Amino acid sequence: MIIIYIYLLSTLADWEIGQVSAELNSRRFFKADAPQVIVKTVSVSKEPVKTMGGLTIIPDCTIDEIEENERTVLLLPGADTWAEVQNAKIIQKTVDLLSKGGTVCAICGATVALANAGLLNDRLHTSNGNGFLEMFCPAYKGQKFYIDQPAVRDRNLITGSATGSLMWAKLIIEKLGVFKPETLEQWYAYFSTGKPEYFFALMQSVQQ
Repeated sequence: MIIIYIYLLSTLADWEIGQVSAELNSRRFFKADAPQVIVKTVSVSKEPVKTMGGLTIIPDCTIDEIEENERTVLLLPGADTWAEVQNAKIIQKTVDLLSKGGTVCAICGATVALANAGLLNDRLHTSNGNGFLEMFCPAYKGQKFYIDQPAVRDRNLITGSATGSLMWAKLIIEKLGVFKPETLEQWYAYFSTGKPEYFFALMQSVQQ
């Protein structure tokens, strides 16, 4: 069983996790033999969290309840509040999880938090453009590992830019192996272009 934890923090960027969370929770395009996946929200407490879009979400569990193993996946969305001290605990959990083979997926502002923790100094990664991490992270030393793409995967770390949520979702789904390869390609083609032929190819791939 794979447990997907989505970290909640104030001003969470709703759109950045929308596609990946919907696909992993709904299982609508999963292959027949996909592993069981459970999606949970997690935060520093079980107090309600308000997103950037004004939605109020009550976390399912706290950081201390996260299972740390190679089948754990932690999604870290962007937000305007990553610099707040209470988020240090999830970054330490990120360090622990990566060391145990778990998967960490960070996008937009969350990449700044990882850079400040030194987690991007020796892994291929991306963020919100060249120079962005240096602007907010004086100690950042990962310039030679920066890839100017919407999303990048290096081993069990997947990073994305503010406009890379679709590619970020694709890399996460690919890492988990829950779609057939042809389904994933048609899914990405449809949502990145809107062309109807990819929708029909997507539906056909699921039925085969």
